[in-house]
Amino acid sequence: MNEINWQKEVEQRQDALIEDAKRLLQIKSVLDEENVTEDAPLGSGVKEALDFMLELGEKDGFTPKNVGNLAGHLEFGQGEDILGILCHVDVVPEGDGWSSDPYGAEIRDGKIFARGAIDDKGPTMAAYYAMKIVKELGLPLNKRVRMIIGTDEESDWRCVDHYFEHEEMPAMGFAPDADFPIIYAEKGIADFDLVQVNEGFEHTGDEKAVVLSFQSGRRYNMVPDFAKAALEVKTESTDLLQSFDQFVEKNELQGKHYFESGLLILEIEGISAHGMEPNSGKNAGLFMANFLSQIMLDTKSSHYFRFVSNYFYQQSRGNKLGVAYTDDITGDLTINVGKLSFTQENGGSLGLNLRYPVTNQMDETKGKLERILKEEQFTLENFSDSKPHHVAADDFLIQTLKKVYEEQTGEKAELLSIGGGTYARSLKSGVAFGPLFPGREDIAHQKDEYMYIEDLLRATAIYAQAIYELAK
Repeated sequence: MNEINWQKEVEQRQDALIEDAKRLLQIKSVLDEENVTEDAPLGSGVKEALDFMLELGEKDGFTPKNVGNLAGHLEFGQGEDILGILCHVDVVPEGDGWSSDPYGAEIRDGKIFARGAIDDKGPTMAAYYAMKIVKELGLPLNKRVRMIIGTDEESDWRCVDHYFEHEEMPAMGFAPDADFPIIYAEKGIADFDLVQVNEGFEHTGDEKAVVLSFQSGRRYNMVPDFAKAALEVKTESTDLLQSFDQFVEKNELQGKHYFESGLLILEIEGISAHGMEPNSGKNAGLFMANFLSQIMLDTKSSHYFRFVSNYFYQQSRGNKLGVAYTDDITGDLTINVGKLSFTQENGGSLGLNLRYPVTNQMDETKGKLERILKEEQFTLENFSDSKPHHVAADDFLIQTLKKVYEEQTGEKAELLSIGGGTYARSLKSGVAFGPLFPGREDIAHQKDEYMYIEDLLRATAIYAQAIYELAK
C-alpha cells in the first residue's frame, strides 16, 4: 500500500480543510466559569467548539459521542484496540496587542492568524482531515481510530479526567499538540499557591508608602505580561516616580504611573510566554515585585514583596528555593510565577507552575518548599500534580511515527522531551507528535498566534500516514 501519495490526498481536500479550520478558529472557545450551564459546564464558547467538531464528524460519517459536555469523540474502523488521537478545542485568553482580530482567522503571508491556530485547533483540524482521508480511501484497519476532543486542556483537564472515567483507554495514541519530530518525554507539572500568613503585621509609621493592592497574571501556565499596583504614598513622591522610571528603562520594559483618587498607580508591561520556559518572556509581576521590594513599605507589603523578589525574581530554576534539579531526559526543573496578588485585607499570594524532570521526586521537592515556606510565613495550598510521562524509545508507537516522519520529510526523527504537558500523558503509550516543524517559531499563547498553511497541509499528510500505519 506504499503507493498512496498522502500529500496529494491532502491537496485534493485543501480548500475544505482550510475553510473548516477557519470556522473552528472563529469560535471564541475560552474557559468561562462565570457563565456556566448544565449543557455548557465550562462556558458556551468551549461547548460551541466541541459541538462544531462533533457535528462535522457526524456529517462526514464518523460515529460521534458527547461525553458529559466536557469532552467527546469521533470514531471509525473496527477492532478490539483503539488508536487514540487526543486533541483540544479550548484556547488560552487572547490577550492584547494583536494586529488582526484574534478570532478572525485571517490569512496573510501564507499563514492563518488566530488564537488556537497552532495550539490546538489548527492541528485538531489537520488530524481530523487525516482521519477523513484514511476513512475515505477505505484502507483496511484492525483498530478503531478515535479522535478524543477535550475542552479544558489549558486549565484543569476536567475533560480528560471525566472522559476516561466513562470511556475506554486507547491502547496507544498521539496528541498533535507540540513539536515534530516526536516528543517521547514530558516533565511533571505541579500547580499550587503560596499564601502569605496574614497576621502579626503592624504599621510602623516610618513607611514611605503602603501597597493597597497589586495584581498580575491570570493563568499558572502563562508568564504574566501586565502588572498593576495601587499605593498610598506617605511622603513626597518625586523620588519614587524617578526611581520607577529608571527601573523600567533599565529593564527595557514599558511602564507608567499616574494618580487616581489620591492613590499612586504603577503599571508595568512585560512579555507573555508559555509557562514551560519562563525565560522566554518578561514576567511583569516579578519585575513589579522586585521594584516594590526596594522601597520603604508597610511591614505586610514589605514582607510579601521581599519574599517574592528574593525567591522568584530571575529565579526560574528554583536555585534560591533549593529545589533546582536537572536530568538528561527532560532537562531543568522550571518555576513560572503565573499569578500574583496582594491586598492589605487578605495579604499576598503567588500561583506557581512548577515543571519537573522525569527522574525528579516531587515529594522531596515539595518537602523542601514547605520547610522554607514555614520559615518565611507562607503556606502551600491548592496543590495539584500531573506526573511526568516517558515512553521507551524502542516502543512500536515511536518506531512507527519515526518511520512515517522520516519517509515524508526526508529528515531524521530526533526524539525530544518538553516542559509542556500534552494530552499524550493521559495515555500509558502516548506521545506528542507535531505540528510545529523544526526551525519554526513557537508562538503558542502569544499575540498574533499563527500557523503556516503549508505546515497545516504537511502535518495532515504525516498524520494520515501515521494513522494508517498504526491502525492497519
